Amino acid sequence: MDNCIFCGIADGKIPSRKLYEDDEVLAFHDIRPIAPVHFLIIPKLHVASLYDCNHSHQPVLGKIMALSGQLAREQGAQDGFRCIINTGRVGRQEVYHLHVHIIGGPDVLPGMLVRK
Repeated sequence: MDNCIFCGIADGKIPSRKLYEDDEVLAFHDIRPIAPVHFLIIPKLHVASLYDCNHSHQPVLGKIMALSGQLAREQGAQDGFRCIINTGRVGRQEVYHLHVHIIGGPDVLPGMLVRK
């Protein structure tokens, strides 16, 4: 996608603070972190959102989830972290390229969503 910021980051056209990279995925620090540990993991292939995934995306989604714990620990989230995938307008997705936020740090995360 020509105007996708995350595609630009994945292609190396837009700078980022990379944590991990291979042929399929890229992990980099969030530019507006909300916690001491806050980074994103994205597939290099443009997929707009989780809505657009199907069984063909299973390997890259699995890789993203499998990397999340290792990278979170390496970044200092020693006692847990949160994975967030915002999907669509109601899910408050801001960049329409599938991405997983990994957020953690000592006692900084708010409580869970309140059930009504």
